[in-house]
Amino acid sequence: MSVPRRLNPWTPGPDDYHRIFREQNPWDLEGRVPDSLAFAAERPLGQALWKRLITEAPRRFQIILGPRRVGKTTCMYQTVRHLLEAGVPARLLRWFRLDHPLLMEWPLDDLVRMALRVSDATAQRPLYLFLDELVYARDWDLWLKTFYDEGWPVRIAAASSSTAALRRRRLESGAGRWEEQALSPYLFGEFLDLLGKGVRVPVGASLWHTVEASIGAELNLAGLDALRRRFLLTGGFPELLVDRQGVPADESEELLQSQRVLRSDAVERAIYKDIPQAFEIESPLMLERLLYVLGGQVAGVLSPNSVCQTLGGMSQPTFDRYLSYLERTFLVFTLPNYSSTEESRQRRGRKLYFVDGAIRNAALQRGLSPLDDPAELGLLTENLVAGHLHALGLQTQVRVYHWRDRTHEVDLIYDHPTDPLAFEVALSPSHSRAGLLRFRERYPRFQGRCFLVAPGASATRPDPVWNPVGSLPLDLLLAAISAQADLALRLRLGL
Repeated sequence: MSVPRRLNPWTPGPDDYHRIFREQNPWDLEGRVPDSLAFAAERPLGQALWKRLITEAPRRFQIILGPRRVGKTTCMYQTVRHLLEAGVPARLLRWFRLDHPLLMEWPLDDLVRMALRVSDATAQRPLYLFLDELVYARDWDLWLKTFYDEGWPVRIAAASSSTAALRRRRLESGAGRWEEQALSPYLFGEFLDLLGKGVRVPVGASLWHTVEASIGAELNLAGLDALRRRFLLTGGFPELLVDRQGVPADESEELLQSQRVLRSDAVERAIYKDIPQAFEIESPLMLERLLYVLGGQVAGVLSPNSVCQTLGGMSQPTFDRYLSYLERTFLVFTLPNYSSTEESRQRRGRKLYFVDGAIRNAALQRGLSPLDDPAELGLLTENLVAGHLHALGLQTQVRVYHWRDRTHEVDLIYDHPTDPLAFEVALSPSHSRAGLLRFRERYPRFQGRCFLVAPGASATRPDPVWNPVGSLPLDLLLAAISAQADLALRLRLGL
């Protein structure tokens, strides 16, 4: 294997590179992926991606995108494990962690040429290439385009939590050459499955069909309230959830520790490493301050002028740019106001949510305080549902909105082209339905599709005469969205 020649006492030599390749590809010697790298518990993407790589119909490279600590690397290790079990030789499975200090200096094409040479890959027996932290490689998008267009015998799975993966120039390179697989934090249904307390929801062709079927099904939702509150504070981050299985000695300390880990890994690394690596940013500290201000406005309609004043006169263009960075790093997302015209949707106010409410709590170091504040708990509960619908929308390409018209509002609109749904999220089943009633009158396509969602609510179907707004238990809706997202992912992968 040809590696860079040692030039001076501080330049790495061949032995250093051989050591890196051995460490990053332990299956070469062991014939298996160590359990410490590939957890036994698999998310849907970890269960299915290997089949997509083997069938490769249509031919596409696979790029996994999502927040830090969401399990992208673990998912790829699980894919390697499945491929080994399916009979793919270890020499045809190459892993490169591209943010390694030594590998960052190598052109991506040189690394791939070397891997092809030592593996003897052919078009009939291709090399399965796993590129972790893809965007740390220079000109990664142009090289992927080259590998694809020139027919190199490689099948690629890559991952990144960096915003650089969403640079504008990758749009032209990626068209028809790679697919992006969004990996969101665990959804509540996945979390329950992890604990062996899953709710078996009857899954239909759309979320509406799944909700409608679930209302009439006999589902056991007893005892989920405490688990949901724990999930609300811990968040859907696999390592934290796996580490906390069983009964902890001090659950409060476990929750606080999970927030410390998220603050360090998911928040500070995104702000001080990922975003500066991808964009020219004048003040990471100001970006962090913006995130804190947004944390105080979770589930609220954004007022850019107010935020800019709070931050000491930040300009509107800087606010827009910094907010886009936080969105592209998968920390927050915004929902436009629903309207019958696209122009009105873009013009009216956006609501701000965190991809996972636990990130918000960790950033603000809120600890266990939200559980004792009904107003804050209500906002985080709305954020929980919004995050689930956002994750589902990434799989189904269905857009999610909110709606506000003077004194009336509806929290969340799932704008499916044929089966739309509207949800008002509350902590009490007796919460006002006035916003849903007004929205239903304004937009008749939502008649029979409007629901009040709350813990402890009964499951009732809308009736045009006696009950124009239905109701759903919060846990039922979360489980339904989780099941629908699982189905949508498998359909996207062609399975």
